Amino acid sequence: MAGQGSRVLLDGLWTRAQLAGNPSDHVVTRPYSKPADLTLPARLVPVSGQAEVPADLRGVIRRVHVPAGAKVLALTFDLCERASNRTGYRTEIVNFLRGKGVAATFFAGGKWMRSHPEQTMQLMADPLFELGNHSWTHANLALTDEFETRDQVLWTQAQYELLREELARRARERGLGAEMAAVPASMSVFRLPYGRNSPETLERLAAMGLPVIQWDVLGEGGTGTARDMALRAAGEVRPGSIVLMHANAVPRHTHEIVPFFVDELLRRGWRFVTVSALLAMGRAETVQDGYFERPGDNRQFDTGYPGKGSLHPVPGSDSGKVPK
Repeated sequence: MAGQGSRVLLDGLWTRAQLAGNPSDHVVTRPYSKPADLTLPARLVPVSGQAEVPADLRGVIRRVHVPAGAKVLALTFDLCERASNRTGYRTEIVNFLRGKGVAATFFAGGKWMRSHPEQTMQLMADPLFELGNHSWTHANLALTDEFETRDQVLWTQAQYELLREELARRARERGLGAEMAAVPASMSVFRLPYGRNSPETLERLAAMGLPVIQWDVLGEGGTGTARDMALRAAGEVRPGSIVLMHANAVPRHTHEIVPFFVDELLRRGWRFVTVSALLAMGRAETVQDGYFERPGDNRQFDTGYPGKGSLHPVPGSDSGKVPK
């Protein structure tokens, strides 16, 4: 199922080689190798607003109850970037999905979008893909107050708008301005950094019009080879599942897992859709407190990461390790 965007726009603004990218896209700078980037976005408040989240989508959405027999799931990738480093972009993942015609949702941090403007606009333009909000610098929203939460979320919404405006400018120059009607004016879904929230977090995000999307399958979990991890994750998929992965070169081996995972599910007759398309297909299953696999398994992220989650732990610290 197609997402949002225009193939005409995508092909009209970038060559195949430009879309394919190169190994330099994968580079991740070491935390604290440079001073933390605390600069504000060029726009602090988004122009576009959204209606409050309806009652049936309030809460932390882990999967969607779709009609019986519907072998459908949403594959999602986080594009995280804290203030203390610059992450990458795994071109192999996006190239593979495009080659297979597989839909996906990318939850991008605002700072990541500012660091990767070309890749962000390519994802915007691609009809297979959907972009969602992942906060400005990966802040732990279980710890932020009302004003910090609004900044993390709205700055990211505004950064999307700035890049969409640049995309529209380029489209007009190529005589493709009409194609911009297919590119959403703003992002309409949100993913919690660390999967963490407080009750107040959900109220604040609902007021900003952003349903909170979590997952019920960890696509990068477990041990063994990339094939082992992919087959384990494929075995946990249920109708209406939401799968968590990353496309920012963190973790390092996701680009090896994705082909095994996607090919196995396609072989079994599954269909990939964006999160927004999945939400339209059935009833959301929600919880009030986000987690990885078991309630409480992500609360360790409330300590160890400075800046309320926006900075990496001091080098050499054992804080902030991902649960096994």
